[in-house]
Amino acid sequence: MELTGKLAEAFNTQVTLELTAATVYRQLAVEMDIMSLPGIAGWFRAQAAEEIVHAEKFMDHMTDRSAHPRIGEQSAPVVNVKSVADAFAASLAHEQKVSEAIRELYRLAQTEGDIDSLPLLHWFIDEQVEEEATVSEILDRVNLIGNDGNGLLRLDSELGARK
Repeated sequence: MELTGKLAEAFNTQVTLELTAATVYRQLAVEMDIMSLPGIAGWFRAQAAEEIVHAEKFMDHMTDRSAHPRIGEQSAPVVNVKSVADAFAASLAHEQKVSEAIRELYRLAQTEGDIDSLPLLHWFIDEQVEEEATVSEILDRVNLIGNDGNGLLRLDSELGARK
């Protein structure tokens, strides 16, 4: 079944949102590098790479269904980070935005009767539940640590071990 109309446009919007998320994560990595937290910076870089994979999943689905993926305009992310907590709060806010966009895509696919998109969108719904839970847990831990240097260094080491 060819992917056309509103749903194809919405998928293109999602591609752009996923690539924007990658840019946000790259900027958060820069902010953590500036704070001399290379492990947390690495975690954010890994998240950025994952967001690019997400965009590619949408683009692959579109091309498999004879649609033409188009990357929309992206503005530079506005990231005001003064602490590790700020960085993970920004991450969580962005994940929540992406989650709602995925849910909207799912609703649109249902309305359009496009059952071929539903397996992909189910995968993304599960992925977003996991992403939000992971970032929420890290943010909770950061809030428990506060400004304790030893705790932040331990978290930096732990998050830096991510493959």
